[in-house]
Amino acid sequence: MTLDPKVPEGPIEQKWDKHRFNLKLVNPANKRKFEILVVGTGLAGSSAAASLAELGYNVKVFCIQDSPRRAHSIAAQGGINAAKNYPNDGDSIWRLFYDTVKGGDFRSREANVYRLAQVSNNIIDQCVAQGVPFAREYGGTLSNRSFGGAQVSRTFYARGQTGQQLLLGAYQALMRQVGRGQVQMFPRRELLELVVVDGAARGIVCRNLITGKTESYAGHAVLLCTGGYGNVFYLSTNAMASNVSATWRAHKKGAFFANPCYTQIHPTCIPVSGDYQSKLTLMSESLRNDGRVWVPKKKGDTRAPRQIPEEERDYYLERKYPSFGNLVPRDVASRNAKQMTDEGRGVGETGLSVYLDFSDAIKRLGEEKIKEKYGNLFDMYHHITSENPYQVPMRIYPAVHYTMGGLWVDYNLMTTIPGLFCLGEANFSDHGANRLGASALMQGLSDGYFVAPYTLGGYLASAKLGAVQSGHPAFREAERAVEERIKTLLAVKGKKTAVEFHRDLGRLLWDDCGMARNAKGLKEALAKIPAMREEFWKNVDVTGSGEELNMTLERAGRVADYLEFSELMVRDALHREESCGGHFREEYQTADGEAKRDDEKFSYVAAWEFKGVGQDAQLHKEPLAFENVHLAQRSYA
Repeated sequence: MTLDPKVPEGPIEQKWDKHRFNLKLVNPANKRKFEILVVGTGLAGSSAAASLAELGYNVKVFCIQDSPRRAHSIAAQGGINAAKNYPNDGDSIWRLFYDTVKGGDFRSREANVYRLAQVSNNIIDQCVAQGVPFAREYGGTLSNRSFGGAQVSRTFYARGQTGQQLLLGAYQALMRQVGRGQVQMFPRRELLELVVVDGAARGIVCRNLITGKTESYAGHAVLLCTGGYGNVFYLSTNAMASNVSATWRAHKKGAFFANPCYTQIHPTCIPVSGDYQSKLTLMSESLRNDGRVWVPKKKGDTRAPRQIPEEERDYYLERKYPSFGNLVPRDVASRNAKQMTDEGRGVGETGLSVYLDFSDAIKRLGEEKIKEKYGNLFDMYHHITSENPYQVPMRIYPAVHYTMGGLWVDYNLMTTIPGLFCLGEANFSDHGANRLGASALMQGLSDGYFVAPYTLGGYLASAKLGAVQSGHPAFREAERAVEERIKTLLAVKGKKTAVEFHRDLGRLLWDDCGMARNAKGLKEALAKIPAMREEFWKNVDVTGSGEELNMTLERAGRVADYLEFSELMVRDALHREESCGGHFREEYQTADGEAKRDDEKFSYVAAWEFKGVGQDAQLHKEPLAFENVHLAQRSYA
């Protein structure tokens, strides 16, 4: 199969406008004839469902939580990017496009990134109209702050609650359509199978998480908006319900999985505090606007931070990257924190953290101003650590945060399965090998509000889709597969919990496919994962039944998918013999320890086709052409 990204011809500034004009349209009266299934209710899912319903489509929305307001988008803290140039500091659509391509280490599709920058300004207007309470200057204009990888202030924010406020805006738009009857909401449903009829996505099979009942739903198209797979590492900043299952089941039905090894390690998270911790907590990148990152110059220095004089501190990001300082991109900041702790200069009881210090900012601005900008983040840190960051520096360390890999999609956001669209973090499309801070919210809302409503219409107007009901044989077959899988899990009656298997897998992946990878470790992981998977199906303990609320069963199903997916992730990391962004192969680095790309051999998207569990997936390559941004070694010095 040849991958066709369907990128329009012409200058990059005109591609999206021309493409929108050339897309076929669905007559307003005909839109009500179509049923659209949207899986996931974060920013991408809620905004897409609300927009499609506003256009007149009949929409069914499936939410794994009890309410769309609990989607993981709510956890985003620091802000959302847009090229408004309100501070008049030199920003533009072109600069946002350039920063995003460079920040992703030149491993993203130019056309998608430019479109993202193009519609970013519309997102802010849309959200302000919905009442999102962005921070404002004294005169009433919207305020901006800086984020990593940029030398301009383009990040709009609502204190440290930006994701929550944006999601509430999208949620209000969605519930308006529920009230009108254009959207049907199905909470506490988990997608367990995609249904493909005559080569096109025509429905889904879900499990009702309250009753345990298997339910089937038919439609003319399916939109997967189910987020990333960072929880494969067990410890991550993701919500506990975040998982890979929806995209993995789609992959097994024919959707290619792209760049699964591209995992973002966020540099500012509260460090691990114990062996039985279940998740990690993010401290927003926005804190690096005013916080200074440092470690003691002397190895093994156990003095309290206030006892270490200024001349004995190493502000290593400011020293190594004077142009960007503490606002280097996330992958660069994370690797440097690891280097400091590897050298024995880490702080705290474990030695696996560095300081993020606000003492200078408090002296300069006053405590009240810092509280106004970051108060809820400081409170959260205080509650978790019992340390007061107004008085002592925060201790931070990198943690798994975001996944740049995902289902391969073309310019229309459609996967290799016709009729299956993938939006937001669940797809691979806009970030390359590293995501700039405050761009996740931008992509989710761009896809949902401004891209999918056009491209879905183009598909529906062109496709010849016959009537399909949930009684079709393909649905019966998918239901049988779901029920058989559940019965198999319940029948094992082993002695090891799914959580234990998940923890073991997460440690293996963090050690061998985490912040740093090498061929030896990756090959060892590839040898261990199949054995771990085999033991799982022989020794997992799943209590209860399948006909009730059973969180043990839910967890086991997701861990089973992680045990399959992780093999692909490691294989992708092993095949990519270069370092780029968050994918850091120790064998491929510059003399000063920076990521070293191999553009001649690896300037492509790696899209993998499923060939069976335990079988080598087939690699397909989408070449990346850089016609507008000159390929260069990234430098933030």
